[in-house]
This record gives sequence, structure tokens and C-alpha cells, in this order.
Amino acid sequence: MGKTRRLVSMGLGAAVLAAFLLTPAQAAPVGNDHQTASGHDERTPRATIWSLKGTGTDVRFRGLAAVSRTTAWVAGSKGTVLRTADAGRTWRNVSPPGAEGLEFRDVEAFDQRRAVVLAIGEGEASRILRTSDGGATWSESFRNSDPRAFYDCVTFFDSRHGLALSDPVDGAFRILSTRDGGRSWRVLPSAGMPPAQQGEAGFAASGQCLVSSGPRDAWFATGGGATARVFHSADRGLTWSVSESGVPAADPARGVFALAFHGRGHGLAVGGDYRTGQPSPQAAAVSRDGGRNWRPSTTPPPAYRSGVTWLPRTSVAALAVGPTGTDLTVDGGRNWHTVDNGSYDTVDCAADTGCWASGEKGRVARLEP
Repeated sequence: MGKTRRLVSMGLGAAVLAAFLLTPAQAAPVGNDHQTASGHDERTPRATIWSLKGTGTDVRFRGLAAVSRTTAWVAGSKGTVLRTADAGRTWRNVSPPGAEGLEFRDVEAFDQRRAVVLAIGEGEASRILRTSDGGATWSESFRNSDPRAFYDCVTFFDSRHGLALSDPVDGAFRILSTRDGGRSWRVLPSAGMPPAQQGEAGFAASGQCLVSSGPRDAWFATGGGATARVFHSADRGLTWSVSESGVPAADPARGVFALAFHGRGHGLAVGGDYRTGQPSPQAAAVSRDGGRNWRPSTTPPPAYRSGVTWLPRTSVAALAVGPTGTDLTVDGGRNWHTVDNGSYDTVDCAADTGCWASGEKGRVARLEP
């Protein structure tokens, strides 16, 4: 029996761990339906895949950066930033002094000592802070002075070059750029940005409305307008193209909430309607051409999902998370299957196969094969 058939017969709860440990050459799609080789329906999770790590706090962590299997940063409400260097056994509160009134929604960490956090909100509530000593000290590198701007997400191409995304100002999304690791930022010209739709905005739900892959490519996702769209830049934010995702929008609460790209080509989009109890049909899509075209997932997640990440060492497996559960795809995003029913807002994986998730009530967890 080959590896593919063995993964199917083990069931999806085990398959995610097996695919997670395979090399890219070994990883392969394990079927497009919900059933195992024995005919058992795997849509209902038989076990959780996450191991909760006590943080000692009840804040909501929508910002997450997985550095490795042992090191991760989380950022959330009440100006809270935590860091672990021992696989979540202990957490160090490294919150910036005086930040209690800020709402952190994104954190990008380069290692155990260097990280950048984004606070969201109108006007001066949108700020970027940076640390280079593990959170012992912080410096504010950007404070928004335009009351019309509202920053949602930040991403880095490498340890020096990064972008931050604001909702539209004067009819166009606004982009910040840094070339020195977040020490300084400048607003990029808007001439290369397509016009925004009426009511269109980004969602600051998981730190994944703006993502990057490689040295120059970036994408951001939208909702709220007539259609949910994905914007792409191949020159670090100077010029952008835009395409429709196929995920339903036309409402301030609906659209694409998170993106993930494997290389320059293979993209995943997840979202839905974030309001509790509201249906989220067709809330996932796949692109094979760098975001130029999107196709709805054949079997999308059953509810709203706010975070998504590719599993390392495979080009077909990914996880999506939301308040009602975690879903797994093992065929590149065409079909999703629920593998955990815990509540998480965001998910991230490091290159050494360290995968983490975080969310409400201080919840942080690690995937432990």
C-alpha cells in the first residue's frame, strides 16, 4: 500500500500529522471527498489536534508569529504581548509600557529577540512598535496622523523590507513601507493602486489580510464592498493588480479575512461572515496563478474562518481556523475537513514544522505530532 492510501486509511485526524512530516516530494493529495478507505465519514473530528498552552491571561490574541517549535510571539487586546522560548511551557509578558489602551492585531517576529507589532484603530490608535531585545524595551516607529486611515495588517518580505495596509483613504487603499526592519516607515504613492469599491476594507481579524511570499510579492484581501477581492503587488507595494475572489461579500461583515501563499503561485483565501450564527457559504477559494484567478473550494469550511496557513514541507496541506473550529485541506485547498472544534482566530507555522494557533480568552496552542 502506497503512502497516499495509507494516509486515507488512517483518517484525516492522523493524516494531517503524517502529511505534516512528509517531504514535499512525498506529500500528495489524499482524496477529494469526506470518506476514508473504509467509508467512514471524517467530517466530525474524532480528536483535537491542538495542545493548549496556558498563558495566564484572558485577552484575545489575534496576532501570532511562529518562530520555531519552541519560540512564538502573540499580541492582543489591552496592549498585551507575550513570548515563549520553551514550547509554551512558560510565557513572558513583554508588553510595551503604557500600551494598555492599544489593540494589537498583528505581530511579525524575525527571531527570539526582534519583533514588530501593529496596533489598530482610527487616527493615532494605529501604531507600529518594534523591539530588538526580546521585548525588554520597545520603540514606537510609526503613529498614524491621518484620521481617515485605519491600519489592519503588516507583513515582511525579509528582516528589513515590509509593508503595512490601511483601509482606503481618498478612494484607495494606503500602503506603508519600511526598508530598515520597521525602524522607520513611509506612505507609498497611491498612483499604482486600483480604486476601492464603496464600503471596501480589510479585516484586522488575524494579521493575515496582508501577506507576502518571496522577496517582492505581496497580496491583501478585502470585504465589505460589492465583491471580496484580492490585490497583488510584484514590486513590494509600488503597483497593484486586483481580482475577484468569489467569496461572498456585499456586507460590512463578509469577505476574505485571511490569505496564505505557497511560493508565488498557489494561494488560499478564507473568510465568510464573522457574525455569530450567520452562514458562511463558499467562504474559501484557491488560486494557482499568483492571485490572478480564484476558484471556490469544492468543499469549503463549514463556517467563518479568520486564519489560514500552509503546513511546512508540503505543497498540498494547510490549516484554517475560526471561532468554531479548525479545518484541514490535503489537496491544496479544494476540499476542507474539520479536525478540531476549539476556538482560534489565527494560525501560523514556522519552517521547522512548529505550528501555533491563538485566539480568545488567552488561548494559545501548538500542533504536536
